[in-house]
Amino acid sequence: MLSTPVVFLIYRRPQNTQRVFDEIKKARPKKLFVVADGAKNEEERPLCEATRAIIQQVDWDCDVQTNFAEANMGLRKRISSGLDWAFSHVERAIILEDDCLPHPTFFHFCEELLDKYQHDERVMHICGDNFGYKRARGVQDSYYFSTFIHVWGWATWRRAWAHYDVEMTSWEQEKEQVLARFSTKADHEYWREQWSYTQSGTIQTWDYQWMYACMRHEGLGILPYENQISNIGMGADSTNTADAQSPLANLPTEDIVFPLVHPKEVKRNVVGDAHITRLAFRRETWMQRVLEKLSQMTRIGSTK
Repeated sequence: MLSTPVVFLIYRRPQNTQRVFDEIKKARPKKLFVVADGAKNEEERPLCEATRAIIQQVDWDCDVQTNFAEANMGLRKRISSGLDWAFSHVERAIILEDDCLPHPTFFHFCEELLDKYQHDERVMHICGDNFGYKRARGVQDSYYFSTFIHVWGWATWRRAWAHYDVEMTSWEQEKEQVLARFSTKADHEYWREQWSYTQSGTIQTWDYQWMYACMRHEGLGILPYENQISNIGMGADSTNTADAQSPLANLPTEDIVFPLVHPKEVKRNVVGDAHITRLAFRRETWMQRVLEKLSQMTRIGSTK
């Protein structure tokens, strides 16, 4: 059985929820916290009820706690308040949304690293995603460190989540200091815009605030070299990921080999971060794509 608690974030997609629940069931966590948003209207209510009913399929020795909203709170308030609730009860947790299908090795990957870095405040986040960044020549490590965090299947500790502020109240005072950590003008301006819109509420999300909290406190995230999560929910019924043709949709997952091989240093992989930026967080020019391709072809395994 999995000793680390699992937090399951659900809403109105029973088919996706069932698939993710089936993987949670295989892991058999001793504690399961279920956070659900309420229906926006009467048309959604049967879908919300069918989604919540899936949790009744727990048939192993498991302490199930539920936090079901009576009315719709929206993504920003529901997930942030639900995670606050979960971390008021436990010191650490693995978190899955209803469209983030994990590989079976994901749970124990997270659990081992939650143990290893429990008291290392440089590390704030463990994620299951890999968006195609592969090991450089000669590297045997199971994972690398990044300044970025991904939330399609992840884990963290109460000590790290304590820095989270959904309203980003420190933004105006600290934005220049945080943005100065980006090495290019393009990155600087991209994140100024995204965080400004998030802080003002123009972007109704919860995860950009978590990235801001991690970066504000110079925290690192862990990313596996073998992708552990497939996002099966991109499409019209998704709140923030409506592009079903995205190259990040339905990525295949792979086995992680145990025992894990740990990096010798807790240090950001700059090349890996450049790959993530290019793929997920910035529109690039043709020349930038060429330079990135050349970088991938010539790198020899060093990380800086």
